[in-house]
Amino acid sequence: MPEELFAELITSKIFILRGRKVMIDRDLAFLYKVSTKRLNEQVKRNIKRFPSDFMFQLTSPEKIELVAICDRFNALKHSTVMPYAFTEQGVAMLSSVLNSERAILVNIQIVRAFT
Repeated sequence: MPEELFAELITSKIFILRGRKVMIDRDLAFLYKVSTKRLNEQVKRNIKRFPSDFMFQLTSPEKIELVAICDRFNALKHSTVMPYAFTEQGVAMLSSVLNSERAILVNIQIVRAFT
């Protein structure tokens, strides 16, 4: 995928929640080509790297709003699991816990898109 298109794809996945620019775990997993479960497992194994200003779990009203404004999250509608939102710093930290060449390359593009 050309770099400009990839940058547009990333930009389309950035939301404002709680006054911060964030990306949702499902979107990040898609970009990194890992399952959401795998991404969250790695985060939980390294939870000290993700303070509340790097990552937070959505509340039920936030999840409902997310599903309402974005069709790609319809699968979350009836899920009891609350997604995680990652700030720019949290996304940068993901490359260290996922530890793959793809994670590094994707993180560079994401950090560029945030700024």
